[in-house]
Amino acid sequence: MDVIRVDDPADPRLADYTRLRDVNLRRHLEVEHGLFMAEGDKVIRRAATAGYIPRSFLLTERRARALDDVVAGSGAPLYVVDEETAERLVGFDLHRGALAAFHRKPLPAPAEVLEGARSIVVLEDLVDHTNVGAIFRSAAGLGVDAVVLAPRCADPLYRRSVKVSMGSVFTLPHVRLDDWYGGPDALRGAGFHLMALTPGRNSVPLRRAMAELDPGAKVGLMLGSEGDGLSPRWLERADARVHIPMAARDVDSLNVTAAAAVACYELTLRGGQPR
Repeated sequence: MDVIRVDDPADPRLADYTRLRDVNLRRHLEVEHGLFMAEGDKVIRRAATAGYIPRSFLLTERRARALDDVVAGSGAPLYVVDEETAERLVGFDLHRGALAAFHRKPLPAPAEVLEGARSIVVLEDLVDHTNVGAIFRSAAGLGVDAVVLAPRCADPLYRRSVKVSMGSVFTLPHVRLDDWYGGPDALRGAGFHLMALTPGRNSVPLRRAMAELDPGAKVGLMLGSEGDGLSPRWLERADARVHIPMAARDVDSLNVTAAAAVACYELTLRGGQPR
């Protein structure tokens, strides 16, 4: 295993790791080069186990041996830097001491993922990477089959999403719709009963709506943006409007990540029995 020690944050070999908190720069760089970042040895291992191919590894001196087995089997270069160089390079204190750049995989066609799915979460225009990562973690942990993203949704493979999801974005199938306007109709055409999660009028408790469905029904849970919720267009195209009942009168709903966790639990219950 070839260990390459670097002491200059401007070294071109470290270009993949430049200014990780600069969202605009990272979006451009990662799309252009077809890469994503994994932070922390646990998440890096999960990316490798899921079949993603590493471009390189970046470890601090104190963590230089943390990924010996993964690095040795990859053929990718391992760069080791001191803590000061790492902070100047990435733009923050790399307290976990481990980063890796991985090649992205092409996303599958929606039909390929949806064909075998019974429950899906559909995200319309969630732009916060932390929220997207948290929803992936809840959906994966509670047994949802796939996530469908609207065109403007945040990237699940952005570093923050990956970190918050604890690697769930690597294992839970996801697809991105090309057509926002016709997206709900396409999902209905694939056989999904679409439930729009909204605290607005004319919505019914989610558990009641689930109980009224055929046990074998394919269900899509639609979640809207952090501020405005689902758009009027998507609400109009849903088969049902549902909500999570609140006990406190001055609280009309949960934030989108908490709501997603509760709703995913309900979604994966059928007849009162966990999947």
